Amino acid sequence: MPQKTFLPDIKTIQAARRWHHFDAGGQVVGRMASRIAGLLKGKHKPFFTPSLDCGDFVIVTNAAKIKWTGNKLEQKTYFRHSGYARGAKVIPLKHQMSRDPRKAVYLAIRRMLDSNKFRDRQLSRLKIYSGEAHPHAAQLAAPAAPAPKEA
Repeated sequence: MPQKTFLPDIKTIQAARRWHHFDAGGQVVGRMASRIAGLLKGKHKPFFTPSLDCGDFVIVTNAAKIKWTGNKLEQKTYFRHSGYARGAKVIPLKHQMSRDPRKAVYLAIRRMLDSNKFRDRQLSRLKIYSGEAHPHAAQLAAPAAPAPKEA
């Protein structure tokens, strides 16, 4: 008799969600973004299924202190277009980092994720902060151990 494939239900997935904290200070952006993308997808879990959104929450702090290799600060640009004639905007990475470093980190992580229906849901579990402080200390605290039963 063939073995049936295990598919976790929604309650199992939500009960297994954890919070992860990344201090981006001094870390290389691409390596960190690929690790975070894997956590947001849930690839580190034993019941990972590509057709289900089973990823975790991720908090990134110190986005302003992230490390860019090579000449990316001078050469890398972000392009967007409004759809109108002459509506192109080209923003150098150095200018983006001085303006809002969170967006540069967000885009690096977003582009590491698959372009499918889960991407927006996965990115909603990503929290990025420029500095050290963040309001998620309660979620990162280890769960309290149950009190020992007295005989």
